[in-house]
Amino acid sequence: MTTPEPTERHAPDESAPTTELPPAIARLWGRAPGPRRGPKPALTVEQVVRAAVDLADAEGLPAVSMARVAEALGYTPMALYRYVESKDELLVLMADAAADVLTLPPYDEGDWRAGLEAWTRAQIAGVLARPWFLDLPLTTAQVGPNRLRWIDRAFAILAPLDLTVDEKLQIVGLLAQHVLGEGRVQVETRRAAAEAVRRAQGLPADTPESDLDTDAVAAANPYADYELVLTRLVDPETYPALTGALASWSPTAPQPDDWESDIGFGLDILLDGIEAFVARRATARRAADHG
Repeated sequence: MTTPEPTERHAPDESAPTTELPPAIARLWGRAPGPRRGPKPALTVEQVVRAAVDLADAEGLPAVSMARVAEALGYTPMALYRYVESKDELLVLMADAAADVLTLPPYDEGDWRAGLEAWTRAQIAGVLARPWFLDLPLTTAQVGPNRLRWIDRAFAILAPLDLTVDEKLQIVGLLAQHVLGEGRVQVETRRAAAEAVRRAQGLPADTPESDLDTDAVAAANPYADYELVLTRLVDPETYPALTGALASWSPTAPQPDDWESDIGFGLDILLDGIEAFVARRATARRAADHG
């Protein structure tokens, strides 16, 4: 299947009631009216946001400031306020721009479950590629054109199902929460392991993870000793239920960096629940139609 191109910003519609939109939303949707007088703007909002995103990609969200973004563009910090009202607004714009690289993998368009899996996995991959997205404050969660494009694609996947709009929105929201939760576990685990290696080896705090020994990072995974604890420290008096469950358990070789299997397992369970919900709703509606 084809993947839609990133949403383009269109020229402001002079007939649209832009004055009723909050400034941040108007700029997010490319609806903010341009200055009526003065010289032609040397920059665009898109250029400012792109510079901020590039900086976050390279150094993380803490590196993003109006001063650093202005420096990257060759302007003074004050010049940026012609395009964004504040750093908070810039973060809102960055949050939506982070979705512009998401690519929906091919799937059987007749299989809604496969579609939802592809839709969810694409976003998890996006979070892992841009972990700074998880550091954005909740106040940046404005619905911009790129985010809405993904919601629209989810509704296209769910179109064959006999569900209400509210039910579809609940499914989309549930999967979005799973993306954030799964992404945070993976990102924070990697960050914790990398930080432990830096401390152990006396390396500077800003040493990139790519420069660290991969085996050392894997060994420093906070969950690397999980099976060891279960097999060596669980006693029947304090943990009777666990002891009974583990009596016939043969742990597999630890794979602390096998994030793909973890993501697949959790997503399968979630999709099983959605599938059961869809079936239950269909049964209830058929009964109501014949009742």
